[in-house]
Amino acid sequence: MSDLKYEKLVFRFEPEYLDKSVDGTKIKDASAQAYFRGACQIPGSEFNIGFGLVTAPGVVDPYPHRHYADEYLIFGSETLNSKDWDAHVELTLGIGDDAETYSIDEPTTVRIPAGIWHCPLNFVRVTKPVFFQPALLQGMFGGTYMMPDGEREMYYNGQIQCVLDPDKKCDACKKCLTADWRK
Repeated sequence: MSDLKYEKLVFRFEPEYLDKSVDGTKIKDASAQAYFRGACQIPGSEFNIGFGLVTAPGVVDPYPHRHYADEYLIFGSETLNSKDWDAHVELTLGIGDDAETYSIDEPTTVRIPAGIWHCPLNFVRVTKPVFFQPALLQGMFGGTYMMPDGEREMYYNGQIQCVLDPDKKCDACKKCLTADWRK
């Protein structure tokens, strides 16, 4: 263990290749991404963020869901120059009769307030890589999902090691949400 007092507050990114969505659906052509998964990596954290380049069309999150905190979805070009944007992304906000689908055809940030249903998120056409950064202001990714069999509470943290138990993978038990980073 490190003798540094604040070492537990520093997280170093490792590339991840996500091959499944929150419900276990296979993701085609997964590209390298990086995530800070909040309390799962720094106990007690109330922030969750990812980033990566989307290089192929595909649905990132097929099911409408809502979170208990605000989420921001950031879409940009690989060089962060809007002239380099060449993609078409569709994001649905709302659900049922309230649903509206938005086309994202240029660098864009979308704020999704807590409790607002959103998704699917579909990268319809990707001619040039799209920088994609979801930022969720809660300590673990997840919330209430509208699944084919009804509403279900689900959380997902990828294939990471449990921060509290080095002998197991994270199973989204949520114990890290209230854990003290100093221990």
